[in-house]
Amino acid sequence: MRPPLTTVGRRPPLSKDTQLCISLAGRPSNIGTRFHNHLYEVLGLDFLYKAFTTSDIAAAIGGVRALGIRGCSVSMPFKRDVLDLVDQVEPSAGTIQSVNTIVNDNGLLTAANTDYLAVQQLIDEYELNPRQSVLIRGSGGMARAVGAAFADRGFAAGVLVARNRVAGPALANRLGYEYAAAVDARTADILVNVTPIGMAGGAEARDLAFGEAAIDAAQTVFDVVAVPSETPLIAAARAAGVGVITGAQVIARQAAEQFERYTGVRPTQEQIAEAAKASEVSRA
Repeated sequence: MRPPLTTVGRRPPLSKDTQLCISLAGRPSNIGTRFHNHLYEVLGLDFLYKAFTTSDIAAAIGGVRALGIRGCSVSMPFKRDVLDLVDQVEPSAGTIQSVNTIVNDNGLLTAANTDYLAVQQLIDEYELNPRQSVLIRGSGGMARAVGAAFADRGFAAGVLVARNRVAGPALANRLGYEYAAAVDARTADILVNVTPIGMAGGAEARDLAFGEAAIDAAQTVFDVVAVPSETPLIAAARAAGVGVITGAQVIARQAAEQFERYTGVRPTQEQIAEAAKASEVSRA
């Protein structure tokens, strides 16, 4: 579906025909709202994006279907719960049993995981070598997406570090990686943080997910934390002269994948970058 475009840079006035896209999260932010609405304005699309939370995810997804809401972004803690509430599941979500995107085609709900797709795009863009070793810290829904993206790109030498002694070993086993409860003295060519360590406003906002020795030994440091985009880990890696991939890059790419699914329009790289910049003003 490709909706009609109006004059570039002018979104049509809101009306009964305006298509609605939403996000559902335990703790909604303005990032997606700013990103999508910025592009609707730039591209002249008759869409509106709004963030919500809910205590009844089944009823919320029922509302997406019944009200003809075109697209729905799904964040924690709902990424697994919605699997039983949709009609079709793309491989990107089915492989990891985690959803972050739902598209509504006349009542038919299709689930995908654009986090997984975004990470694979970044692996390809930065030409990360599958022969390199990878050390991933985290075991939640995003860690499942990140780990699967690396494993499916052929990264066989991996260690998954997680304090959760149930989810951690289970995810490591699924990926074919070694499990460890702590980083300790471990090093790898690629370090990936998929925990809240370094996230603004959190208890560990000023902490490093990996020690300085591990950072110095790495070739690439990948921090999925998006707020702030310049986390303590990213700053330490830059200071050490190590290549970095940021959470802001993940957010922008996954949102662009969502945007195309919802609207049928693929923004240019320049437009994606501008939308990502516009969304940063709301990050706190």
